[in-house]
Amino acid sequence: MSLLKEKVAIVTGGNGGIGLGISEGLAHEGALVIIAARNEEKNKNAIEKIKLSSKDSETFKLDVNDQDSINRLMEFAIEKYGKIDILINNAGINRRSDEPHLLAKSDWDDVIDTNLNSIHHMTSAVFPYLKKNKSGKIINIGSMMSIFGNANAIAYAASKGGVVQYTKSCAIAWAKYNIQINAILPGWIVTDMTNEFKRVNPTRYATIAGRTPAERWGLPEDMAGTAIFLSSKYSDFVNGVSIPVDGGYSVM
Repeated sequence: MSLLKEKVAIVTGGNGGIGLGISEGLAHEGALVIIAARNEEKNKNAIEKIKLSSKDSETFKLDVNDQDSINRLMEFAIEKYGKIDILINNAGINRRSDEPHLLAKSDWDDVIDTNLNSIHHMTSAVFPYLKKNKSGKIINIGSMMSIFGNANAIAYAASKGGVVQYTKSCAIAWAKYNIQINAILPGWIVTDMTNEFKRVNPTRYATIAGRTPAERWGLPEDMAGTAIFLSSKYSDFVNGVSIPVDGGYSVM
């Protein structure tokens, strides 16, 4: 039995990395997935994989920092499917600096806008449709930086810490509408973003794998199981929690 048959799921940043791993997992369980991201070429490549499991899934060119773009996405989803059941707020970026005070204001603003502010805008836009359904699932993607600080990624850490508190607050507010809002905190995952980290800091990259009880970096598909659970009826009494999916890194 498909756990998410005919459920309509929007995945921001769903065309690569963690977002694609989650999208493939949802599609495998029968969800109709809308991959919502800026890069149309990556969207095209991603949807080819998704359609192997869910042929009626779609893509949408989305800028999560543009309210008009978000509104058009909602209209597209309703026109295409008539409803929205699941929102995965996954889109994110990072900007690094040698020390916190050296991070440019523009970099700070870009990270906070994309990683935190956009979650509020996306969640606020989808809320009326979930309320109308009298059910819904929202999953926000945090990070190990939701738990730990990072001197070289101050804006990223601040944004991901905010994701956890935002998740808790919305869960409290909307439980009465049978909407569950939870967060996934990925560990150190092999993606385009972390491949650059491996290139510039191979020693630290190896150290992270050594500290992780699973003795490896995670893969995007490692996120799928938790996302499927949090998107399904089996998580109806799970609300406001942040679940590390990190191979045990955060318990060391």
